[in-house]
Order: sequence, then C-alpha cells, then structure tokens
Amino acid sequence: MGIAVSAEKRVERFVNRLAMALAFFGGAVLTALAFMTVLSTIGRAFVGMQIGLGPVPGDFELVEAGTAVAVFCFMSWCQLNQGHVTVDIFTNQLSDSTNAFIIFLGNTLIFIVAFVIAWRLWMGFGEQVIWFSQPIRDMIGFGYKPFTNNTTYILGMPFWYSYLLSFTGAFCFCLISAFTIWRSLNDLLGRK
Repeated sequence: MGIAVSAEKRVERFVNRLAMALAFFGGAVLTALAFMTVLSTIGRAFVGMQIGLGPVPGDFELVEAGTAVAVFCFMSWCQLNQGHVTVDIFTNQLSDSTNAFIIFLGNTLIFIVAFVIAWRLWMGFGEQVIWFSQPIRDMIGFGYKPFTNNTTYILGMPFWYSYLLSFTGAFCFCLISAFTIWRSLNDLLGRK
C-alpha cells in the first residue's frame, strides 16, 4: 500500500549519491581546516625567531566559515541514515507500527526545521550580496539591498561565500528530509 515504492528506490539512489558527495566535501573541508590549524599553530611557535614563519593570516576566520559549511554538508548524510538521536530504550517497547509512526513524525519535524534553516540562510545570503535590482530581490526573497558587502576583518573574505555554501548544504538537507518523509510514510503504510 506504499506510495510509488519503485520510484522511491530510484530517488533513493540519487539522494544517496548526493548525501555522500556532500559528506565527502564536508570531510575535505574539515581536513583542510585541520591541516591549516596545525600549520598555523606551528607557525605561532616560530613567531619570536627571525626565520619568517608565523601563523596563517585569518585562520580563525577560515575555521569559523569552514566549520559551518562542513556541518551543513554532514546533516544530509545523517538524516538519510537515520543517524539522529533516538531513545531506543523507550521505543523498543512499542509495536512496529507505533515505531514507524514515531519515525514518520520525527522525519516530518526534522523537515520543518531543515526548511526553516534553509530559508533563513537564504535570507542571510540575500543580506550579504548587493546584486540585482530591488524588484528581482523581492521576487527571490532577498529583502532590501545592503549598502555594502560585508567582509571578514583580516582576509577581507565576503561573508556571502560561507552563506552560499551553507545554504547549499541546508537546501540539500531539506530535500533529503523530504525524501525521508516519503520513505517513512511507505514504511508506515506498508511496502507493496
């Protein structure tokens, strides 16, 4: 009695690849940040010596932006594999149909949260860029045009870089959350 079970399997293959690619990208970002942090720390140890080594300029700005991007890249993989926190001690005592309903309800709530996060990141991205005329900005939900581009203090990196990458991860998290609602609804209704 499930809803388009064969289509769900085809979509699941695509969603799995997307979530895995995002997770690998997030892992690459975190690995690069770890190497940069080690180099910066080693460089700080040689500041007093006259050998030309020092900390990586703007290292904390890069860690701040990169960590946010990585977190949003990992959320899709976690949601697809039902990796969020559950209370198994309680749910193991319930019937299969009750557990299926709880999973469906949890996936629905996570979708709502993912949607709000993606929406607010989109709005934040719109507040960081000075592109487009006001009618176009209103149409795509960007709000009023800021007077200037905001940049980080040391590197002068525009804030919109991290907003755009974080929004991309949050948008994919929203899509994958919608897929998990479909999957859990089919589990609730029974697959046939």
